[in-house]
Amino acid sequence: MSETPEGLNDSRRNFGKAVAGVAAGTALSPAIVRAQTSKVKVGVLLPKSGYLAQLGQSCQRGADVAPEVLREMYGVDIELMNADFESNVDQARARAEKLINDGAQVLVGPFESGAAAAIAQVAEQRKVPFVVNIAAAPQITEQGYKYTFRNFPTSVELIRNGLGLFRDIFQATQTAPRTCILMHANDTFGLANRRAIDAIFPTLNYLPFKIVDSISYDPAARDLSVEVAKAKASGAEIVMMVCRLNDAILLVREMVKQRWSPQGLMSPGSPGMYEEPFYKALGKYSEYAISNVPWYNPKAKLTGIVEKAFDKRFPKDKMMFHALNVGFTFEAMMVVADAVKRSRSTDGTALAEAIRQTNISERMMLGGPIRFNAKGQNTEIASAAVQNRNLRPTVVLPKDTAELAPVFPVPDWSRRG
Repeated sequence: MSETPEGLNDSRRNFGKAVAGVAAGTALSPAIVRAQTSKVKVGVLLPKSGYLAQLGQSCQRGADVAPEVLREMYGVDIELMNADFESNVDQARARAEKLINDGAQVLVGPFESGAAAAIAQVAEQRKVPFVVNIAAAPQITEQGYKYTFRNFPTSVELIRNGLGLFRDIFQATQTAPRTCILMHANDTFGLANRRAIDAIFPTLNYLPFKIVDSISYDPAARDLSVEVAKAKASGAEIVMMVCRLNDAILLVREMVKQRWSPQGLMSPGSPGMYEEPFYKALGKYSEYAISNVPWYNPKAKLTGIVEKAFDKRFPKDKMMFHALNVGFTFEAMMVVADAVKRSRSTDGTALAEAIRQTNISERMMLGGPIRFNAKGQNTEIASAAVQNRNLRPTVVLPKDTAELAPVFPVPDWSRRG
């Protein structure tokens, strides 16, 4: 994987020229595009209804802006075949089968770990490449699959990076909370993160607090009052959250209702608290929550290009509220375009081999180049501490990319706004 694949240098030179053209708002001449264009049908599987609907719809935006940008970058014409698996693992498997039967040559998705595991089985059986945009359960790339590739950290890496940022936040604010309670969803993602925390936390001697208890809950629940009451009774100073969007909103509302105001709500690596609906639902109570997550590099050239395309396609929206979902979905599509460009094929086995040789350094998400190890896993993805400030996600660490300094402990609910 350390050697440069044949033809990649040419691809990089073409990338630079295309970037300049897109950034300037110009298009390649039709004759050049026709000469370079290859076509590929990409089945995009996302949960656009059900309890993960808003997150799936957010990812869809990343898929929607990709074809135009990637056509300019790689000369590859991507036809999207969109499918909604309704936040249901069984539906994910069925939709994957149908997409392939309907002609999909590559699968991208699905945001949810249980669905990713089901789709990976289908992709392996049908010999169709599957590029995971977002899903962290380790087993997805631990089954010896040859057609599954993940440009997203495993739960272990996600938690290790996230807990390291806990330490950095406490050092930056000169604080040392003593007790913590873990509240986590009991779905595939939440349980994988819980296992990672159980394994990693005891090995870290640099965190000042102990975890006094852990509370699991159904992410599709409509009432979490009992769970919050139990957490409040623990007397924990901070809450470690492994959540989704809807349950994160329910948890905060219940904390405010029960007048329990911990020193901070901090996630070591989960979605929800930086999403736009979180701000809209909670207003001032959404402020100061911290999510330590993989994030986009606002200074990267490609980020500017994708954001310009996003603004054009979704003029009433802001990419900052969809940064993780859009960024990793776009990069999954970029992996596909890059592989089609290099392999000059849409055959499943040829494409899988080309994806295995991926080496993309010009990316929008934080971390090293997009490369896959023998298991199909990218191990070079970094996290940032994103704190809700002024009703928007704001990078507060690492310091070299920070927009503001972190605030901890946070103001009491009654002192906000």
